[in-house]
Amino acid sequence: MDMSDYLSMFIDESNDHLQSLNENLLQLEGNPEDLTIVQNIFRSAHTLKGMSATMGFEDLASLTHEMENVLDLVRNSKLKMDSFIFDTLFKGLDALEGMVQDIIGGGTGQADVSAIIASLQSIFKGEHLKNEQASPAPAAAGASAAAGGQAETALLDEFQTSVLLQSIEAGHSVFYTQVALREDCILKAARAYMVFDFLERSGEVVKSQPSVQEIEQEKFDRSFVVFTISSVSQEQLEQGIAAVSEVESVVVTPLDRETLGQLGIMAGQQAGEQTAAASASAPAAAPAGGEAAKEEKAAARAQKPAAGGQAAPVSRTIRVDIERLDGLMNLFSELLIDRVRLEQLASELKNNDLIETVEHMSRVSSDLQNLVLKLRMVPVESVFNRFPRMVRDIAKSLDKKIDLVITGAETELDRTVIDEIGDPLVHLLRNSLDHGVEPVADRIAAGKSETGTVHLRAFHSGNHVFIEIEDDGRGINKEKVKQIAIKNGVVTADEAKRLTEQEINMLIFAPGFSTADKVSDISGRGVGLDVVKTKIASLGGHVTVHSAEGKGSCFSIQLPLTLSIISAMLIKLGDEKYAIPLSSIVETGIMRQEQIRTVHGARMMDFRGSVIPVVSLSQVLDSTSFDESGEPETEILVIRKGDKLAAVTVDEFIGQSDIVLKSLGKYLTNIEAVSGATILGDGQVALIIDPNALIK
Repeated sequence: MDMSDYLSMFIDESNDHLQSLNENLLQLEGNPEDLTIVQNIFRSAHTLKGMSATMGFEDLASLTHEMENVLDLVRNSKLKMDSFIFDTLFKGLDALEGMVQDIIGGGTGQADVSAIIASLQSIFKGEHLKNEQASPAPAAAGASAAAGGQAETALLDEFQTSVLLQSIEAGHSVFYTQVALREDCILKAARAYMVFDFLERSGEVVKSQPSVQEIEQEKFDRSFVVFTISSVSQEQLEQGIAAVSEVESVVVTPLDRETLGQLGIMAGQQAGEQTAAASASAPAAAPAGGEAAKEEKAAARAQKPAAGGQAAPVSRTIRVDIERLDGLMNLFSELLIDRVRLEQLASELKNNDLIETVEHMSRVSSDLQNLVLKLRMVPVESVFNRFPRMVRDIAKSLDKKIDLVITGAETELDRTVIDEIGDPLVHLLRNSLDHGVEPVADRIAAGKSETGTVHLRAFHSGNHVFIEIEDDGRGINKEKVKQIAIKNGVVTADEAKRLTEQEINMLIFAPGFSTADKVSDISGRGVGLDVVKTKIASLGGHVTVHSAEGKGSCFSIQLPLTLSIISAMLIKLGDEKYAIPLSSIVETGIMRQEQIRTVHGARMMDFRGSVIPVVSLSQVLDSTSFDESGEPETEILVIRKGDKLAAVTVDEFIGQSDIVLKSLGKYLTNIEAVSGATILGDGQVALIIDPNALIK
């Protein structure tokens, strides 16, 4: 079987497990006594190790195994977490992520991780404590000795037997399971992993023979035995294991006190024969370091009431290749264009049967449109989840205490936007951590708590999503910003005097602008916020900042929900057609020429008690087919950009329509006020106006 068939699945699952490891390790750092978190970390690491070994990525499996050994001591209360252990585990995660990225890029996933492995082994043996105290920690040293000298005696030791007996007395179902794979089975370790995955979802695995590690390394013939405490019946257990591909036979034997003692002796003899056979064909396996933890977990389970015999819920999600979703969206886009054309033809022909059919098709295609758009929507959680680790590392390097509070992670955005929003958020967060939140001493002197807080929020508003990054730091020093802006030639001294507070705040987005006194690996080079503004603008959004000196700053990003299909107002300029997104339109109206006033050379008009600028779309686009100056009345669109309004003059309103956004390609870039194009129902191409470019 071609292993490349499983590569994409391996990459997806590895990324999921690495993200889970990062999140749980951060939680554990905040609550190092919570062994439930350790169990979750161990489970993810164990699964990642098994997958890596099955796929043949030995460096990945080796490093994960060493991390697993350390975590095994922790979850068995034989080792207490400290800063050195946390840092080493985080370095290990970084190395694992690097290996997975190398595999994604077509590499072999190999890397020099000898230094990390050496640190993990020193932790496992208790040697890392010798630099801090005269003698090594007894618990760690004892664990090392125990791990190094695993007994090669009976199948069940005294502790394992005790766990099973306690479970039987507590009313749980205990089974001795014999599994045999087919002779032509190619991926023995993968099939065994699927069996163990089912057993762990159905209860607890107390002991296996051969050991889990030997099975993962395929150091067994075709069969293995497992002692389990299960929450399902004997029949369900047999059916679940038999459902695994290439399993030849399953024998599940219920155990009681008497059969447990008899079976222990008999199984011990069988185990000796199997181990001898495996040793003849393969070198001795390294200590698994994980069996005792399963026993500890099972012992705790024995003290709990029965689980009610219900199996774990089955996941109802599937992974879909991104290219398939893009293909589905492209096909629907063509369907939408034809739908608009049919609606136009039906209205022209005035055939009742045709009109009814087209109306029904429109309703169905509208539902399909909503479904297709929802398929492309992804929670921003997929981006937000990587930031707690980044904040932790930067705060540590800056010697600051910072809490990151995430809200609204379930807010959904189009996948195209999600793919692009990560880097701008990284820049804004680094800016808040470095420039915003003060050092501990400065915060205490200012009467603040020594721990700074950075809020990362996401929420819907109309057809937009807002993402905010707010800190309770020092805020923006407006005088310093003005001085640097004048020094860098961004504004003149006279212009600086007339700037509003908001305009001063926005100066920090100027190219090359930085308020850092020295350049570091975090900031000071003046490339961060300029990149943010450019990227957000390219996504059809915009960024604003509000700040109060001494209290903190809030950066707000406004983004469109989707970049594929939008509702738009179609308008005409002479014989030219254009589309303006409805989400930016406040209202439509008619303006008489005498309503226009000239203020400091700019055309303005009164709109509901406020004065707003008047923008001639024909002049902005250099249109030769329409000139509103000679007309007594002109249609206008009032558009919004943040808190700003403007009136845009047009020739004629065509109507509202759902349109498909098309790129202008490489040869038509940087066209002022045009963000793309669409194909109308009559086959004509209409340019899509960018309202943000019309409001300065």
